[in-house]
Amino acid sequence: MFNGTYTALVTPFRNGKIDTQAFDKLIQGQIAGGVDGIVPVGTTGESPTLDHDEHIEVIRLAKEYSRDKLKVIAGTGANCTKEAIELTLAAEALGIDGTLQVAPYYNKPSQEGLYQHFAAIARATKLPIILYSIPGRCGIEISVETTLRLATDFKNVVCMKEAGGTPERVSALRQAGLPGNFTILSGDDSQTLPFMSVGAVGVISVASNLIPLEVSKMVRLFAQGDLDAARRLHERLYPAFKDLFIETNPVPIKAALAIKGLIAEEYRLPLVPMSAANRAKMVESLKKAGAL
Repeated sequence: MFNGTYTALVTPFRNGKIDTQAFDKLIQGQIAGGVDGIVPVGTTGESPTLDHDEHIEVIRLAKEYSRDKLKVIAGTGANCTKEAIELTLAAEALGIDGTLQVAPYYNKPSQEGLYQHFAAIARATKLPIILYSIPGRCGIEISVETTLRLATDFKNVVCMKEAGGTPERVSALRQAGLPGNFTILSGDDSQTLPFMSVGAVGVISVASNLIPLEVSKMVRLFAQGDLDAARRLHERLYPAFKDLFIETNPVPIKAALAIKGLIAEEYRLPLVPMSAANRAKMVESLKKAGAL
């Protein structure tokens, strides 16, 4: 079962290549920060701009650098089912703990198409699968009915990363009759506590790249029933949660990590550095939250 705090890792670059030294240091920081796992090569890891070999190499490095102290959930989704299967099987061979499968983007399949896409992946791998519904990026939502159908038909479909923006979706999933081991993780830092209040059990976090200790503490406090302490921590961190998305993810989080001296501020086109005004606003919010 996937619960707790998982960090959607950035992929640090230096001079156009993966910065392996910075990546190792980031992962050691995640271990020290008490997160439950890491998610390399998702959206935050700039997966669309990594070639096939780089994609697999980042997963391999994440597994190596985690030193079996963290769960590693590899982002191996694609809008081509064949490609998603190939990436997933390559990741499975590296001994990871699970796979994050985003809804196919741009081609906008029907719900039946979504079912068949994820079903083909589930048949091909023994890895636990986390479905990833993020309609703001993909243009489609993995419906509650499709989620139930997949989780009922395939024992390795065990979790949903929910980034639809409303606690109502979490409630609908919880009411759908999903298997008892099926869990829901927030896909949005600012929604973690609202989602947990109606049945989610953690988060796949962007902010925890920068503040792993604080995010993992907030999630643990809520899970342990200390709701007031969790809420107070959420309120302190909320400015950071909000303004780490002031521009397209992962531009702000990479800028923040660079300001802290953890990585080089380097992106791959079509992503570009933040505007000066947004950078200043983000820095102010991060300082207010105690994140810088």
